[in-house]
Amino acid sequence: MVRLVSAVWSPDQGDVAGLPRRHRRPCRYDAFVPDRLVGREVLLPADVTADVSDAERAVQQLNASGVPYRGYEAIARLLLRAEAVASSRIEGLEIGGRRLARADAARAADGSSPDEGAAEVLGNIDAMRAAVEDVARRPRLDVGAIRDIHRALLAGTRDASWAGQVRDRQNWIGGSSYDPCAADFVPPPPDEVDALLEDLVEYLESDLHPPVVQAALAHAQFETIHPFADGNGRTGRALVHVVLTRRGLSPHHVPPVSLVLATRSRDYVAGLEAFRAEGHDGLAEWVATFAAATTEACERVAGLTDGLAVLDRRWREAVGTVRAGSTVAQLLDDVLPQTPVVTVASLVAATGRSVQAVNEAVERLHSAGVLRQTTAGRRNRAFEVDGLIDLITSFERSLASPAGDTAVEPPARPVPRRPGR
Repeated sequence: MVRLVSAVWSPDQGDVAGLPRRHRRPCRYDAFVPDRLVGREVLLPADVTADVSDAERAVQQLNASGVPYRGYEAIARLLLRAEAVASSRIEGLEIGGRRLARADAARAADGSSPDEGAAEVLGNIDAMRAAVEDVARRPRLDVGAIRDIHRALLAGTRDASWAGQVRDRQNWIGGSSYDPCAADFVPPPPDEVDALLEDLVEYLESDLHPPVVQAALAHAQFETIHPFADGNGRTGRALVHVVLTRRGLSPHHVPPVSLVLATRSRDYVAGLEAFRAEGHDGLAEWVATFAAATTEACERVAGLTDGLAVLDRRWREAVGTVRAGSTVAQLLDDVLPQTPVVTVASLVAATGRSVQAVNEAVERLHSAGVLRQTTAGRRNRAFEVDGLIDLITSFERSLASPAGDTAVEPPARPVPRRPGR
């Protein structure tokens, strides 16, 4: 059963130097300890069960071989990228797609450090990739796997020194920055966290519940535990994809659930609050919210896949006849659809071709307008892939509107600027 642990916050538990007197006084707060997931009974009404079935069917269709673009890997990586960036936007990290793409290219080209904001978003992308491509495919999950996701998330940021470390102090959400006494939510005390994480990973190893239900409960439980000092939201959203991939529901395409949850933030917060209430009704409310977001995320991907197909046709018309097996063909087929900004070095690494072959291919693509020259990092010569950043930006903007179109209904959260501005 859920329980509250009452405690007193003492001034010596935080840095109180220079604070007003009211923030230097002891105060009382209640920390929330959730019920364990292992063995937890889940009773869903018929309409929520139907919502779950709809969501799982949508994910399966998204992963079907009939996706309208001949290279599903390109779509998968763009969805992964968009999902990671959206996860950053939920946390309040704002950075434009073009600036992010150039920072990513600079990092790959010469290891130069991008600005702090770019580093955090790139860390998100790395963490999401680690979750889906590494952690999700491990033979068995343990608490170390969750710590690895968090460690990848904070790599390269000012917080990297404590990345992957489970908190040993009380944290809280909302209210004052100085104490938890007026917080919106206070997670479990530090001495409860290890046992709750062990329960969570044991639940992740089970298959008693449908994949979408398991993903919903695992995410909500992780957010309730809040085991790290920061980065919990992003890590918790990565866990969604760990579940869906491990259960075989999304072997190729990861539905951008965070893009929808970020847009419907009130429903998201209300769903988490319902999950933390005792009884089956609150749990069912959260599962329904999560299932609906999953279904919507899958439906919205059609715009991205159609846009990629249009870009593919435009590139090929501009280049003209391409010899099968050539470097140009390899770049058009496998590399350019998933990499907004490239360098010769990154293309050599991606294709395994010689520097001369890549330079010749780049020159042809540049002459055709498929690549446009720019810079990345320490004045490295880089190339932006025609139309790809604008496509990704338009996709992110569409997911920020409850109607799916910011021209019809304004965005419900911060979004990148409209392409062309």
